[in-house]
Amino acid sequence: MLSAVFRKRRATGPPAAPHTGIAAPAPDGPPVLDAEGPPDAAAWVAGRRDLLRELLAEHGALTVRGLGLSTPADVGSVLHQVAEHPVAEREAFAARHRHADGVYSSSAWPPNQPMCMHHELSYALQCPGLMMFACLEPPVEGGATAVADSAAVLQALPAELVDRFAREGWLLTRAYNDGIGATPSQSFGSDDRGAVEAYCRAHAIDWSWQPDGSLRTRQHRNAVVRHPVSGLRCWFNQIAFLNEWTMEPDVREFLVDEYGPDGLPFNTRYGNGDPVPPDVVEQINTTYEAHAVSRSWQRGDLLLVDNIRTAHSREAYRGPRNVVVAMGDPVRAHPPGPPAGRAVA
Repeated sequence: MLSAVFRKRRATGPPAAPHTGIAAPAPDGPPVLDAEGPPDAAAWVAGRRDLLRELLAEHGALTVRGLGLSTPADVGSVLHQVAEHPVAEREAFAARHRHADGVYSSSAWPPNQPMCMHHELSYALQCPGLMMFACLEPPVEGGATAVADSAAVLQALPAELVDRFAREGWLLTRAYNDGIGATPSQSFGSDDRGAVEAYCRAHAIDWSWQPDGSLRTRQHRNAVVRHPVSGLRCWFNQIAFLNEWTMEPDVREFLVDEYGPDGLPFNTRYGNGDPVPPDVVEQINTTYEAHAVSRSWQRGDLLLVDNIRTAHSREAYRGPRNVVVAMGDPVRAHPPGPPAGRAVA
């Protein structure tokens, strides 16, 4: 239903030739390893865990081909070999199906519309440090998961834009409407008002219940963070992805007519509450585009992504597509001790 200002990316042609045991030279993007069809994918990954983590730390993303992954259970087994701990998703912006601890279906999103670059759960106080994407069934056409180096994106964005967001942070506003986006139960694990309020209070989210019983929330987060290991400054947010100007004009017009300008399922603002204008959203997406790299999915592929260092997106696609998502290694990307969430009028 929602669309993104996200154009054709480079490196979408033939996949890079994989190497066995060492990273392939990757002028067009992150390295590729070839597992050459091991009988036990989890055992293969366990034996190369240090190598995989080193390459991930160096490049921010890594593709492994030939693992033969075919079920969500396979993906869960690999996640437990690579990550220290699985991450349970909270504050989802779109529905998912949970397969196991830390293992989910891709977000429900119209296949004919792309998902713009973002960092998973960058608006949450605690987010996954590691993302894994496993292709169980590739689409007929399109559907690649592109990646972009967030430190390079930060350097390429206009200095005045970065300075303001670094100084003020950003606001995410959400309105939970029937049939649009995730439900409170899907986001907070419960539709009980007391449980939702307790979660918001503990995670620095302001909330308000509307006369019709629906929920609206607002949270303030940093837009620029330092990587917890390397110390690199990274552009880490979903300012463009969840902004109203990333919607198709007719979709935005319909939602504003239906719910009002303050009732959009999600929207973003400057940290002081000012609207983010269309040209700023366009500038962010254009910069992501210039740094985005994608390769066509092959059945059984595994893509590992450092969620702080690397943003990801999804192309529009045609035909069935089954890409399982796994999350691990929780990190607190935002400074400790934020103010508690509160009820607002």
